[in-house]
Amino acid sequence: MQPMSFAEGLTALRAAQKPNRGTAAYSRRINRPAGRIVSAAVNTVGMTPNQATAISATLSATAIALIVLVEPTVISGIAIAVLLAGGYVMDSVDGQLARLRGQGSKSGEWLDHTVDSFKTASLHLAVLISWFRWPAHEDDRWLLVPIGFAIVGVVTFFGLMLMPTLRPKQAVEPTDDSSENPLRQFALLPTDYGFQCWLFVLLGWPLAFSWAYTVVFVCCSAALALAMRKWWRELRALDSQES
Repeated sequence: MQPMSFAEGLTALRAAQKPNRGTAAYSRRINRPAGRIVSAAVNTVGMTPNQATAISATLSATAIALIVLVEPTVISGIAIAVLLAGGYVMDSVDGQLARLRGQGSKSGEWLDHTVDSFKTASLHLAVLISWFRWPAHEDDRWLLVPIGFAIVGVVTFFGLMLMPTLRPKQAVEPTDDSSENPLRQFALLPTDYGFQCWLFVLLGWPLAFSWAYTVVFVCCSAALALAMRKWWRELRALDSQES
């Protein structure tokens, strides 16, 4: 079979994108388009979805290790942000490659979500260790922020993975972007993992980073509270229909 060219791959991927509805601005406008370009490029050399997942995991793990092991500086902050953002691009690449080749698999999906689980939990624990080793504030109560962020991140990820399994198989969520408030993608920006990656550019300015990180944590906590309320009501309505 003749390998697909970069242009052919890019055209095919543009026609096979996941719906944008409910996706925050960074993922929608930057990460997915970047992942599409990278996917079309690496497809020409035969990269597999699982190899893309492995690269994503390596980039993210390197960044997390740097947060823990290296004293925050302007240079280390930029390096960490670039590595995290690069890992996020490759996280998009694995799914796009699978769709491009029709090679989606349960094992690949398991690998992708398992890597995401490790990343979701360990990133904020790495911030906790960094703040303990090189505190920006004298008050130890600041250490509660990354602990809380780790909890919020894990619960959010769990909810997003669990809810589709609890909905009826025939249920289809709305995918029409035209019915979505155009400002919603920007309101969701603090919850966007890609946006959070670039917060680490501020690591060289510990006070600025700690405050920005805390504001994003508060926004994510509020978003989770709203999501949990919505999910609970949805599931209670399904319970009523089945009883």
